[in-house]
Order: sequence, then C-alpha cells, then structure tokens
Amino acid sequence: MSTATLPPADDWIRGISLRQPWATAIATGAKTIENRPQRWSWRGWLLLHAGQQIDRPALRLPLVARTIRGRDLPTGAVIGVARLAGCHQDPDGAPPCTEWAQPGLWHLEVADVQELALPIPARGQLGPWKPTEDLVAQVLQQLPGLRP
Repeated sequence: MSTATLPPADDWIRGISLRQPWATAIATGAKTIENRPQRWSWRGWLLLHAGQQIDRPALRLPLVARTIRGRDLPTGAVIGVARLAGCHQDPDGAPPCTEWAQPGLWHLEVADVQELALPIPARGQLGPWKPTEDLVAQVLQQLPGLRP
C-alpha cells in the first residue's frame, strides 16, 4: 500500500503522551506495558509522544536507570511508534504481568515498537489522541514501511 492510498490517520493510528523517562523506556522496547487509570478499547498503532514533563523521581529507579542509560530524553516530541495489542488488569493477588506493571491500574500492552531516529516536535494530550495527517506523514518519512 502506498502512502497515497493510506486510510486517514484517524482510522488507523492514535497518539499516546507519556512523561519521560517512561516514553523512552517504551521506545527502547524494554517496557512492554503502559500503566493507565482507565481501560482503553482502541487497538492499533500508537505514536509514542514524550510530553513536556519529566518524572524526576523515576530517574532514580534502578530498572529505569538501566533502561535509559546513555539515551537522550527528548520532550514535546514523537519518539517512536508501537502497536497497542491489548489492555488488561492483573487479577487481585496475582503477581504483576511484568516488572513495569503497577497494581490496580490498567496495563496497555505494546508490541512492534519502532524508535524514530529523529524526534518529531509535536503537541500531545491526555488519553488517546488523533494525530494530524502532517504528523503521520513526518513519521512515515522515517518509517516508510509502517502500515495499518
């Protein structure tokens, strides 16, 4: 499928905004879930948007520090894409699904992560958001094989 025949961006791709260092931890492929307070029903490709804020206490967590060591932490930019494959909560009393999971929250399951070589400045928002056609086109310049 050529870029000219892609469906509109609002049909196949959304954005998710995350504070750093969590955005980079997902973009590296190490963090395979994102903790959220509400269930997400939407499935498909996500632009990984690093928001303006940095979760400074998280930088001191050993798991995070190992994952992001030597990496830049861009803010206010799309830094990668991932496919949202599912959403679940761990059963009460069960061990966490991954070492990244926070009990009591919904876990967005990400797969097929691709990090962008160059961050693309963009504005995000809370919840799943619809990217502009221009933003998707900029992502496709770096990931021409990305398709719905």
